[in-house]
Amino acid sequence: MTPLEPIDETAYDRRRLRQWIAGEARADGVARRDLLRLAAAAGLATAVPAVGHAPRAHAATSPGIVKPLPDDVFTVRGTNAETRFDALADTGPLTPASHFFVRNHTTTPRLAAAAWRLTVWGDGLTGGAREFTLAELKKLPSTTRTAFVECAGNGRSLFQTQQGQPVPGTAWTLGAIGTARWRGVRLAEVLRRAGLSRRAVDVMPRGLDDDYVTADGTNLGRVRRPLPLAKALDDVLLAYEMNGEPLPPDHGRPVRVVVPSWVGIASIKWVGDIEVSTAPLLSPWNTDFYRLFGAHHPAEGSAPLTRQTLKSAFELPWNATLRAGARHRLTGRSWSGGGTVARVDVSTDQGATWHRARLHDVPRRGSWVRWSTDWRPRTPGPATLLARATDTTGRTQPPTTVHNTQGYLFDAVVRHPVTVG
Repeated sequence: MTPLEPIDETAYDRRRLRQWIAGEARADGVARRDLLRLAAAAGLATAVPAVGHAPRAHAATSPGIVKPLPDDVFTVRGTNAETRFDALADTGPLTPASHFFVRNHTTTPRLAAAAWRLTVWGDGLTGGAREFTLAELKKLPSTTRTAFVECAGNGRSLFQTQQGQPVPGTAWTLGAIGTARWRGVRLAEVLRRAGLSRRAVDVMPRGLDDDYVTADGTNLGRVRRPLPLAKALDDVLLAYEMNGEPLPPDHGRPVRVVVPSWVGIASIKWVGDIEVSTAPLLSPWNTDFYRLFGAHHPAEGSAPLTRQTLKSAFELPWNATLRAGARHRLTGRSWSGGGTVARVDVSTDQGATWHRARLHDVPRRGSWVRWSTDWRPRTPGPATLLARATDTTGRTQPPTTVHNTQGYLFDAVVRHPVTVG
């Protein structure tokens, strides 16, 4: 099965809204105000039927993370664990599962692989629902992809610390990302064997973790987010291995979705069912969440977030002390959801001058590159390090990121403070 035409997300979104207003799409758990707002965005303002209320809030739950979270590797943030970027310095191009960040909406479920079933269902199939066991998936042709998974809010705290623009949500610095070698079966292969209809337009994986309940008690159900069929048939994996080992519980055991280069919410963990629909599908995770809202965006919000943005990070503790007069090897990583990283430039004088860093990996789509540069600081006192990536689309990290109220897709050059002593 070959990929369809390239995705025009804006056109796709408008088509979904037209079909929803005509009664041809479903939007379980999506707030009425959000659909009114989205309809206005598409120039389709009209009366829409009432649906469930889904306020923007965050669940107040205990972390519920299974693996150890040593202080020198992670910063625990509620139900989540952020990787300390300096802990990646000696890990190589792949992030070990022991160092991979954790993004949970609720808690990590403990699922028995032998009892697990994946149900593929919906009117986008030519027959009835199809069920797959893990053993059956493993008998299908396997595919291995190296890809990063990154939370859409990675870098969120920098809106406040660098730009003076507070935003709610998990205060990630830059460690809500990890790169792994994922092995599994192409989603396209599973859909084909399930009897994919030519009339299908949307595919929606849903996780087996607990229902997500907001702070005010609104139950939004299990985490789920639709994918356009074109993307589902392209490079999406149903992964059962991570870096050559079965998936750990915190990272989706026994099977998760991996959507290369897209925001992490698309890569549903602990996938239990996949709906295939002939009508567009909406969920709180592509209407109320994971869009851009704010003064610099349409009043009704942007289109749903898809590709990740461009970032760079030093593998150095924040406010590290570096000895004056000594030669220091500065290392870091850069990545892009839009293309491969073409070059990285570093400044040690707050952007007055830049010089090119050495790349240590062959740039590949959907992965990051490691880089290094040498620095011999002369003058004791505070200093700021900057790293700026450019990718093959021609895009370069900007000095600031346009603000949005939920703190997504921070891509500005990060000002990394150090002390020369």
